[in-house]
Amino acid sequence: MITSFITHPHCVLHNMGPEHPESPKRLDAIHARLALEGILQQTMQSEAKSVTDEQLMLVHPQRHLRSLDKCVPCHGLTNLDNDTFMNPDSLKVARLASGAVVRGIDQVFRHQADNVFCAVRPPGHHAEATEAMGFCFYNNVAVGAAHARAKYGLKRIAILDFDVHQCNGTIDIFANDPDILICTSYQYPFYPWRYLRPEADNVVCTPLDAGCDSRTFRHAIERDWLPALQAHKPELILVSAGFDAHREDPMADICLEDEDYYWITNLAMDVARGYAGHRLVSVLEGGYNPEALGRSATAHVKALLGLPYHEKQSEGACRYDAPIAKG
Repeated sequence: MITSFITHPHCVLHNMGPEHPESPKRLDAIHARLALEGILQQTMQSEAKSVTDEQLMLVHPQRHLRSLDKCVPCHGLTNLDNDTFMNPDSLKVARLASGAVVRGIDQVFRHQADNVFCAVRPPGHHAEATEAMGFCFYNNVAVGAAHARAKYGLKRIAILDFDVHQCNGTIDIFANDPDILICTSYQYPFYPWRYLRPEADNVVCTPLDAGCDSRTFRHAIERDWLPALQAHKPELILVSAGFDAHREDPMADICLEDEDYYWITNLAMDVARGYAGHRLVSVLEGGYNPEALGRSATAHVKALLGLPYHEKQSEGACRYDAPIAKG
């Protein structure tokens, strides 16, 4: 498998303050762990390119983009909400994050890579069509989905989101769009407190109780996501890869392990292999314990590369071994 690793050195320029959990150190932790284990060297590394206004406007109205532009401070920070702050470089970096997903989609459709991991920030899945929130400015995965549909004429796309927070922005943009299947797992009830039980035919919700462990998580994903994915037969898999459901993460109370991210990535790859010609593009969302984030993202990239995990599976955790049935 050829796995593309897309990032950009300017991702560190977006900084919401030394105490903010969505820190430039997150990408440092991922890069360091991947390099330490010799995984980074096995990927095809490339830099993100800035998204265009036209690509952003496939999901965000022009008036919203101009409103965000007017908020950019000349120096220091300005706050969009209690959690989301902007410095003079924030929107430039956010454009690179969305642009990374666009470039990743182009790579898989040009047969330059089988799959892609976009190690970029700020995250995007809380950004609604007309509202930036939850550390997010533009909805990176939604911009990618819209680009794939506009440029390559796709009819069926699946977005898989396993962040501990529900992807309210992605739902806001694509609710009731029959061409876009959204599968989302998240702690319930929990931030963002909206769209937690959306009445949309194309959204598959997997709410998880605080304290949820590996076995419960895996059974819930197999029960909820697999039938919907088999029925949808997606031509492209997009992944909002949030790693903040890890048991060591300070943001929530789900108790996943490193290997759960290897497992769910393999599940996504199995779907991509069965229906999408291997095409899968993943973009970083949450994950706020640097050490756990580095290990979890490394497990994710190992699975994308088709490498063995090497560690003993957690006792009692179920395995997913069944192939995705075609037809």
